[in-house]
Amino acid sequence: MKVKNSIIIAALLAFTACEDMDLVPKSQGNTAAWYTTENELEMATNEFYILGYWQEPLNSSEQWSDNTTYRLQNRNPGSNGCVLDATLNGQQYEVYTLWNQSYKLIARCNTLLENIHKATCDEKTRNRYAGEAYFCRACKYADLTFFYGDVPYMDETKTISEAESMGRMDKNGVKQKTYDDFDKAIEYLPESYSLSSTIHATKGAALAMKARYALYMHDYDIAEKAAAQCIALNQYSLYPSFSDLFKQQTKNVPEKIFVLPRSIENDVVLDSWIVKNALPRNAGGYGSYNPSWDLLAAFLCTDGKPIDESPLFDPHNPFQNRDPRCAMTIVEFGTNHCGYEFNPSPAATQIMNYTTGKLQSNQDTRIVAQYTSYNGLLWKKGIDATWMDNGLKVEQDYVIMRYADLLLIYAEALIEQNKDLDVAADCINQVRARAYGVNKSETTAYPAVSAVSQSQMRYEVRIERRMEMAMENQRLQDLMRWNLAEKALNGYNYILLMDPNAVLTNVVNKGNWFWGMTPMIDEDGLADFSALFKAGLCTTGAERKFPARQMLWPIPTHDMELCPALTNNEGY
Repeated sequence: MKVKNSIIIAALLAFTACEDMDLVPKSQGNTAAWYTTENELEMATNEFYILGYWQEPLNSSEQWSDNTTYRLQNRNPGSNGCVLDATLNGQQYEVYTLWNQSYKLIARCNTLLENIHKATCDEKTRNRYAGEAYFCRACKYADLTFFYGDVPYMDETKTISEAESMGRMDKNGVKQKTYDDFDKAIEYLPESYSLSSTIHATKGAALAMKARYALYMHDYDIAEKAAAQCIALNQYSLYPSFSDLFKQQTKNVPEKIFVLPRSIENDVVLDSWIVKNALPRNAGGYGSYNPSWDLLAAFLCTDGKPIDESPLFDPHNPFQNRDPRCAMTIVEFGTNHCGYEFNPSPAATQIMNYTTGKLQSNQDTRIVAQYTSYNGLLWKKGIDATWMDNGLKVEQDYVIMRYADLLLIYAEALIEQNKDLDVAADCINQVRARAYGVNKSETTAYPAVSAVSQSQMRYEVRIERRMEMAMENQRLQDLMRWNLAEKALNGYNYILLMDPNAVLTNVVNKGNWFWGMTPMIDEDGLADFSALFKAGLCTTGAERKFPARQMLWPIPTHDMELCPALTNNEGY
């Protein structure tokens, strides 16, 4: 017996369990008579881009990094969840959902590829839809091999007994097959579509996602070639405004290479948890999902130096003389955010409501509202007053790949091969100059990078990625592939003193607000707040714990119970 859309048995059961076992009405599609027309191929491939296949749970990975802190009322301040509590295991949602959703999409791709020969349309059209299947399958195996290492590989439908007997293929074997799928997608996919089909993958998306995967796998020559080919398509460019790029009203711009659009009209909106926790309390949110002090400290000063080396840095005014992306990513104190002045100081018990033009009680300082931001910071990137419209329904695009990321991938691939460092510097300068709102040739208007050595350029591209890509769910993966996860993620989230009156007395009134001293920055761009803590000017929230075993995730327990040939990763 052949089973529709099965891969390994666990994925098979997960998929069929949610299917209606009633007979499909004749008016609806079914696999026996499906994939015969272009319209049916279009409908089938539309389902490849269901948001859950792509964002769950990777849209949470920023929370599992040193870029964020989160406050839960019933747990320790700044609690991190399983990934940074060192409690990752095969029974948890994060582990199972990434595995399950990936294999569900792979199953859909396999089914289309097995049946596409039935379609009566021309070969070019069939190849285009096949290209989408190859692309999506490649992207999902890319996620699986990065997080789990060796994984079961399926490129065709299996029987239940066949699926039960499957084990894990060596990661290198899966990797090569993944590259092959990307190459088929690159061959078959068009460079662009009409606006009505912008959700579908393009040749550029396939090249860019292949470049990212190759970078993750340390195949820098492959990453370089794919990124260069994508750039050479001349389909993409940097959007002029970094801050406006991420707003929900910015759609269909040439920086976005692969994006899944959200739509209020279609009831596909940003998760309400993110919206409520990111909005300030003055605007009706919780203000509890926050950028970390580590991230605030990471942004360079306008002279291109880290904060502990630059004479321009003032710990009492940490947003002054910083890379513009600092205040575009994190809300600057005393500025208008979502219609309200943002000031987390316990001395600021009242703030300006810019809508009414009157002062009001400040709900974003902990001396007034106990559970607002524990570290005094809020996210700014992409968040504005429009988030408060439409009943807090937000249709911000889910961006998976954009051109700035591609430029930095290309730069890093060159740097890791120690070749064409001047070209790598040029890519970094394109991204950095856009942040300053100038042309890259205006080198006196921004701190342009000049190539000196491989080690210096490696530092530059890694810092640039952190400044550019914050809140875009790349930081955890970057730390893991740079072999910095254990160093960066074992420690504490630093926050304000728990008693806001102590902050007022010992920090604000003694001239130590916001930071009483400049934190030190190490050779990897990581901040050290221990001196501030020892001086009694801050405290610690939750402890971050990231053991070596979590460089690979565990195989889901349920799947191993169903498939005896599956083995687990070391340490679980």
